[in-house]
Amino acid sequence: MFAEAPGRLPALYVSHGAPTLIDDPLWPDQLAAWSADLPRPESILMISAHWEDAPLSIGATRTVPLTYDFWGFPERYYRETYAAPGAPQLADKVRKLLQGPDMPVRDVPERGLDHGAYVPLKEMYPDADIPVLQISMPTLDPRQLMEVGRRLAPLRDEGTLIVGSGFFTHNLSALDYGNNVSSVMAEFDDWGRRALDAGDLDALLDFEHKAPGAHYAHPRTDHFAPLFVTLGAGHEELTAQRTVIDGFWVGMAKRSIQIG
Repeated sequence: MFAEAPGRLPALYVSHGAPTLIDDPLWPDQLAAWSADLPRPESILMISAHWEDAPLSIGATRTVPLTYDFWGFPERYYRETYAAPGAPQLADKVRKLLQGPDMPVRDVPERGLDHGAYVPLKEMYPDADIPVLQISMPTLDPRQLMEVGRRLAPLRDEGTLIVGSGFFTHNLSALDYGNNVSSVMAEFDDWGRRALDAGDLDALLDFEHKAPGAHYAHPRTDHFAPLFVTLGAGHEELTAQRTVIDGFWVGMAKRSIQIG
């Protein structure tokens, strides 16, 4: 018997929290429930806030050690593993879809998955039995990242789950472990929800000027940026966008969406 093809897979934007997400009493179960409702992907393509590199770079296509791109955490978080199979065939497809005079692509074969990739994947696909590939963000420009997503969109029809991984609001100076939420964070999150629900791409692309408290919610835009790859990958189905996880974690919005 042959496995049934999964059909077109959705595109996701996941707020990934921090390495400590695994200890949260709620969030891991939310991520696990989300993946359980999805068709099983044949491969996963991750675009994380924690890898900015130009030209656009393709990470390891074989299993290599994780990239522990965080500091000051207890030792046990540096012993986490996620030995997912590499995805060389997916890497070949990514090169063909992206490579061009306007978008050079290079390989970085030694770079393992960073915590923006493996932290949510450990909760969503804990068996680590699905091939995973990570690519870098070559820019933080929303329009250019949408174009990356548009070019990658055909992968959704070939069994690949495209996941942009960031944080819907991200200001480390505003962390509150009592989970008190500032009015600015709440206003930005609500604005983003309404813009997504309305499919208002113009507003989203210009969020730094249109969203209330944008520069407080995102002193750097790296954690919002993966959303635009997701929007590009789902550009034909934006009316099918929906929030799957919302609420706040240590004062930051963990809104996560699915398109398709």
